[in-house]
Amino acid sequence: MRLRKTLTAALGALLLSAALPASTASAAIGDFQYTYVGLNGIRLQGELNNPDSGQCINIPETVGSALPALAPRNYTTAPATVFLEADCDGDVYRTLAPGQRLGNSLRLRSVIFS
Repeated sequence: MRLRKTLTAALGALLLSAALPASTASAAIGDFQYTYVGLNGIRLQGELNNPDSGQCINIPETVGSALPALAPRNYTTAPATVFLEADCDGDVYRTLAPGQRLGNSLRLRSVIFS
């Protein structure tokens, strides 16, 4: 009788754990670096550390600024698609493979990691 209760409890716990949603959050491991122009006109370095995958990230230093960021460097484990417009919008974009760097001519305001 005691064994039956133990087995029933174990089976119930197994069914309950199978019914719970699995976490789907993931991150691109590493740093995504870029250059931006500060308030005083000096070029500064910015970076996103272990950014979330699958969601658009606006480059913080470009929000409310007339100037986009530039020269992205993808030192993460995931491909990064950069966009000229905020909110990963517009038809001007470029995809960087992990480890890829692009020069000063590439501008961006948002990025999404695969």
